[in-house]
Amino acid sequence: QVQLVESGGGLVQAGGSLRLSCAASGRTFRTYAMGWFRQAPGKEREFVAAISGGAGSTYYSDSVRDRFTISRVNAKNTVYLQMNSLKPEDTAIYYCATRTSVGLTTNANDYHYWGQGTQVTVSS
Repeated sequence: QVQLVESGGGLVQAGGSLRLSCAASGRTFRTYAMGWFRQAPGKEREFVAAISGGAGSTYYSDSVRDRFTISRVNAKNTVYLQMNSLKPEDTAIYYCATRTSVGLTTNANDYHYWGQGTQVTVSS
């Protein structure tokens, strides 16, 4: 059974930074793609960033590109989301997810395992 546990959320002022972590257990971590999604109150869950298995190719949503960075440390079975220049509109619950495939995707339906989420609140 795959388990994902997010951490690192919190309250930060606009322009500040946070780093989210997602610790994975239950299978060979390095092989599979990982993604970060977020859901704000009253809105649908949206794609934020993803990293492939293997070579670690990355992809970002337009709203976070150049501000957020996704990375993974396979030796620690952990994926990170470094968030800089945070804006109030980044406020959401952030979820880590993984899928049983190497390739990354932006579609939440293609991810098979999800963490419980961590709250990020950005004040203006």
